[in-house]
Amino acid sequence: MRVARVLLIRHGETEWNREGRMQGHIDIPLSQEGVTQALRLAERFAGEAFDALVSSDLRRALETAERIAAGSGRPVLVDARLRERNLGVLQGLTREESARAYPEVYRRYEQGEAEFALPGGESQRAFFDRVIGALTEIARDQLGRRIVVVSHGGVLDALYRHASGGGPEGPRLVRLLNASINEFEYSAEGWMLGSWGDVAHLTETSLDDV
Repeated sequence: MRVARVLLIRHGETEWNREGRMQGHIDIPLSQEGVTQALRLAERFAGEAFDALVSSDLRRALETAERIAAGSGRPVLVDARLRERNLGVLQGLTREESARAYPEVYRRYEQGEAEFALPGGESQRAFFDRVIGALTEIARDQLGRRIVVVSHGGVLDALYRHASGGGPEGPRLVRLLNASINEFEYSAEGWMLGSWGDVAHLTETSLDDV
């Protein structure tokens, strides 16, 4: 049975990660710490064989992928379907600010209501379907190969849920670390989780996803 091995990476840290601000589709660059994390990822992948490098088009992911590309010689294939969830009116706010400004919206967001579309943004189900559809298409086209995909915390969460047999409903169950490597396998039987939250290339871990 042919298998695609997918190494799904969360982008390096941003200043908004450090401040606890929800980024969504807002195009925030890497912080200096995030650049350092991306360079450590590049060092690690310079010594590992892989066949393709795919990235979200948002800067924080693309800047991370570009460091890996520079160290490996692999070009970056950009796919906008791998963007973070569009968080609408909550984008740019901290969790505390969101709870004050939009208490009902924030409550439903925190509970992970699958069908609730954030004002100006996406529902969890629409985001989940977008992400799983994109990753499955990429993996299906790369059967028998090893692929590095650089994306966002919400994307990691979606594939973790899917590979574990779950759906988009409910709050997150796992930590989502900046510049972490999370290994999955895809075959005709579907997705399977290999390893989670590998940050051995970093000297310290970073903040949970927002």
